[in-house]
Amino acid sequence: MSQATGRRASPGYQERTASEVLDALGSSRHGLTTSEAQGRLAEHGPNELRRPHRTSVLRKFAGQFTDLFAVLLLSAAVITFAAYLLSDPPDIGNLQLTIAILAVVLINAVIGFMQEHMAERTAEALQAMVPHRARVIREDERVEVSVAELVPGDLVVIDAGDAISADCRLIEAHELTVNNMALTGESAPARRHTEPVPVNVARLEAQNLVWMGTAAASGTGKAVVVATGQDTEFGRIYQLTAGTSTDSSPLRRQIAMMAHRVAAAAFSLGVLLFTVRLAAEGPLVETFIFALGVMVALVPEGLPATMSVALAIGVRRMAKRHALIKKLLAVETLGSTTVICTDKTGTLTKAEMTVQALWASGNVHRVTGAGYEPKGDAEDPEPVRDMLRVAALCCDARLLPPADHQGWRVLGDTTEGALLVAAGKAGIDLDAERQAAPRVGELPFDSVRKLMTTVHAKDGRTWAYVKGAPQELLARCTHIRFGDTLSILDDEQRSAVLKANDDMAGSALRVLAVAVREVSKAAADHEEAEHGLILLGLVGMLDPPRPEVVAAVKACREAGIRIVMATGDYALTAEAIARRVGILRPGMVPRTVTGIELDQMSKEELRTLLGEYEHVLFARVKPEHKMRVVSAFKDLGEIVAVTGDGANDAPALKRADIGVAMGESGTDVAREASVMVLLDDSFASIAAAVELGRSVYQNIRKFLIYVFSSNVGELVPILAATFLGFPHVPISAVQVLAIDLGTDVLPALALGAEKPEPGVMRQPPRNPKQSLFSGALVRRILFLGGIEAVVATGIFFWHVTSAVIPFAEFTEDNPIYREALTMAHLAIIMSQVFVGLAVRSDRISIFRLGLLSNPHYLVAQAIGLILMAGICYLPPLQDVFNTKALSFTDWLLVLALSSLVLVADEIRKAVLNRKEATR
Repeated sequence: MSQATGRRASPGYQERTASEVLDALGSSRHGLTTSEAQGRLAEHGPNELRRPHRTSVLRKFAGQFTDLFAVLLLSAAVITFAAYLLSDPPDIGNLQLTIAILAVVLINAVIGFMQEHMAERTAEALQAMVPHRARVIREDERVEVSVAELVPGDLVVIDAGDAISADCRLIEAHELTVNNMALTGESAPARRHTEPVPVNVARLEAQNLVWMGTAAASGTGKAVVVATGQDTEFGRIYQLTAGTSTDSSPLRRQIAMMAHRVAAAAFSLGVLLFTVRLAAEGPLVETFIFALGVMVALVPEGLPATMSVALAIGVRRMAKRHALIKKLLAVETLGSTTVICTDKTGTLTKAEMTVQALWASGNVHRVTGAGYEPKGDAEDPEPVRDMLRVAALCCDARLLPPADHQGWRVLGDTTEGALLVAAGKAGIDLDAERQAAPRVGELPFDSVRKLMTTVHAKDGRTWAYVKGAPQELLARCTHIRFGDTLSILDDEQRSAVLKANDDMAGSALRVLAVAVREVSKAAADHEEAEHGLILLGLVGMLDPPRPEVVAAVKACREAGIRIVMATGDYALTAEAIARRVGILRPGMVPRTVTGIELDQMSKEELRTLLGEYEHVLFARVKPEHKMRVVSAFKDLGEIVAVTGDGANDAPALKRADIGVAMGESGTDVAREASVMVLLDDSFASIAAAVELGRSVYQNIRKFLIYVFSSNVGELVPILAATFLGFPHVPISAVQVLAIDLGTDVLPALALGAEKPEPGVMRQPPRNPKQSLFSGALVRRILFLGGIEAVVATGIFFWHVTSAVIPFAEFTEDNPIYREALTMAHLAIIMSQVFVGLAVRSDRISIFRLGLLSNPHYLVAQAIGLILMAGICYLPPLQDVFNTKALSFTDWLLVLALSSLVLVADEIRKAVLNRKEATR
């Protein structure tokens, strides 16, 4: 070969003639021989995308145990087991709780592993878009081979509807159009030819090249393979996607930070108190167990399980709203989103061209309906019926009725499909018209003329039907038809036609002009068939927005989320769609940036532009451009969600904080690169998911307050015992673990299932730099936990002092101590019942929310109180927890004092609401 084969369609293929390309690839119009094909297959490898290195399942599962909270739990298990070994005699309760903690760690690991086991399978998804068989010419015979066996130099046969199996240079093209939407984002099929294209034309815009993963919309052709596998454009996108790092979510980062702080605090305080007590000549083992109680009291053992299950509840709720979340922590990230970077075609729009306006005889006629389903009407159809008949007959596309669970669709050019649908809406029987005026000749569309002409025989005469770009066609017209009247197309009428065209284009409609003339023969040439034309009118069409998008965009705007469109389509079309769906409101002037401009911008210039202009549209962009935009937003500290459906969107979907793919119309590549899939392809599902994501974050705050209030209530009595010189703990490590893992988990889960509070979507996005443990949250924990701690500490020492014996004479078997220990335990559990009621809202009174409005919470607390009763009254559990039976009066006293936490919080809410009302 004279040139390396198998390289990505390099300069030299598009700019050479077909014969030169065949020579360069060592091929011919007879195709390769079988031996040549086998040799090249051995040299270049199969035509498939190499799978990325995958972490083993065992390593993924083991990784679940490296999370810091898991490490903390494992540390607590080790300490608890050490307490069991150091106790004399060994306390079987510590061994049981060691096993319980390890079980919790295992459950957390299983939940996390199952949620994230469906990792990205981008390479497999890319392969799924490539057909399994291809028709090639080898040794001058047409044969069918496996796609994986295609090699550079193979001669591929292409027919309408075929998927393209490799990157190829066309050597024959007969009215061939290719749909490149999966690669470029453009919905309109692009014409293809065999002529050389200048080297300065971008590869993806070269009309003599076709790409793996795209599809032939109409026509036929032959092409020589120039690149396979990793060397194709799809291979390039795959490498971009595989090389894109995925950042951890804001919640994961904040939880990790919180875990570090909790671990440091627990360890430091435990060591300090161990040192102080040991210096006071306390017994070594008892002192160690005392310090253990402090450390265990500060570690929220049940938090990882609570967090995972609360996020899983959010996932299930989103699934009911047609949003599939593949990673648990993505739920909260979505609720923190500050920017949505959205594609246009297939995301905001239906990816179905629709005729919306017709101009004929000086008047505009509106057309109703959307998409390819022939439902709708043409306003006053009689004056436009002949124009639509001519336009529809001048088409190669076919309209296909619903079949195989698919709706109405078009085989061929979507623009032509829109003309066929519009003709049906005007009452035209196309089958009858094709019989009455059969096609006898054709002059295919090309980019120079920007016209397409078909020749038809009707009533013994021969007619040329022409459609194309208005400026080009109008220059070839000499007459215009107004109804049944034929008039000369003078300057005044030309101005009227141009004004009508400009009005349609100003509304971002794609405009086609339609004309006709009689010709002398079926084989009429361009000069005869496309000059001296009679203008029939103009057709304006648009890829319409999805009907639910307007409300979804409005909801996102009210939520303070910035929406930025990044599309491969033209700027004018992008701006018009942005205005139609509400991304741009009346009077807003956007800053439109094209892909060419982006190429000339530095990172700093792009970040500056995004910071200075609130309303930015990106048009004619490539996959690399979308990634740059996402990266720039992330550099500015934004939490970015990216929507998309094509393979070209995959790198940006993976780079974003939240990649949102379309489930129905989206490609496998986009779905696998994302962490969220819209099962119904509805942009409205994004707004619903944002609301649920925000409620998940609120609920996480609620159960964090609940859990850490309990930790404060557990810690303060232990510290008080140290400073008051009491020799034993007011609440043991065994009891702390029983509270954290037994009676706190279910109520915390119930708080994690709270419904969204009113007005959550009228609040601005949470500042991504704001700590999960904000000042407000810490103050709430200290307020509620402080009251709980005072109650538990007061009850314990009140009961201990009632014995009227010195602290030093208390033993662990003392019945008064055991009763005090039990009452402190009960006080913390009872207080938590009221803390949970208080934290259900920061501002709204529990009596307004309704005491019974979260029945799961009440059931969970009832279970906790039943467990407490068992600890209090069942002899086996009394032995484990060193408790003693309490009287009914004791329960009433604890209940009354514990309710003070709710009373205090209701007073706080009333004061805040009164201040708010005054302002």
